[in-house]
Amino acid sequence: MTNSFVQAAKKVLQTEADALETLKNDLPNDFSDLVKLILNLNGRVIVSGVGKSGHIGNKIAATLASTGTPAYFVHATEASHGDLGMITEKDLCLLISNSGETSEIFDIVAHARRFSIPIATISSNIESTLVKAANFKLCLPVVEEACPIGMAPTTSTTMMLALGDALAVALMEAKNFNTENFKVLHPGGKLGSKMMIVSQVMHKSDALPIVETKTSMKETLLTMSSKGFGIAAVVKENDFLVGVITDGDLRRHINDLMSKTAGDIASLSPITVVGETFVVDALKLMQENKITVLIVTSAENKPVGILHIQDLLKVGAA
Repeated sequence: MTNSFVQAAKKVLQTEADALETLKNDLPNDFSDLVKLILNLNGRVIVSGVGKSGHIGNKIAATLASTGTPAYFVHATEASHGDLGMITEKDLCLLISNSGETSEIFDIVAHARRFSIPIATISSNIESTLVKAANFKLCLPVVEEACPIGMAPTTSTTMMLALGDALAVALMEAKNFNTENFKVLHPGGKLGSKMMIVSQVMHKSDALPIVETKTSMKETLLTMSSKGFGIAAVVKENDFLVGVITDGDLRRHINDLMSKTAGDIASLSPITVVGETFVVDALKLMQENKITVLIVTSAENKPVGILHIQDLLKVGAA
């Protein structure tokens, strides 16, 4: 019985993979023109659909919005009861219907025509009323649904979703949408934490355990103890970083420690990061070098912050 389940799953995945391959090789002719229109759009992409197409549309709208293309999902049924007011003359309507004959969606079509709002559609029925009404026709190849009775939206919705992703990514590339842009739109959750940079979480100013090369070890130990990081940044004239002192350095010089200065026992050329480093990269650097603290330096190699591994774990960088 278990093998039959696996075989059924493999058949579904193969059917949908074949459909995506067909879609890739027969990408709708209007795709590029639609991308160009959206790039010059002053309003938003209004996505709408009903049923499974509506769920797919909701996801497409969310993906567009989170990758730099203002978009909003309007449920076709709700549009007929007042939500048409959300659609302005500066917008584009992206209407999704596998059959192209979904009755609830035609109030949006009429509204768009009335105000000369361009219409794009994703549909499997090239001869449908919706496709004929659209300015941009993203027609899906006619392939079998993956369900055994050939009726439940499976393959068709997978193609819709993939085509929506393709549209979003094409727009991202055209806009040179980068990680900084992505970070602005994803401040929360796991994605947001991974996009944080070191300067947002590091300890600054009075928290820094900084000593000079000529500082006595008595004073250095007091600084290390009071700051609580188990490390001291050693600077020379003009506050340039020359090294760090860790517990290991203290142990290596334990026999004559108090007769030396910070510069005598510091480990030179320490591992550092700059404030613009992503926290995930800082954590990786710590793990690779088996350290728990990093000094954050400026472009002039002056200490501007300090970062403990616990700071990174607290913000979810792991």
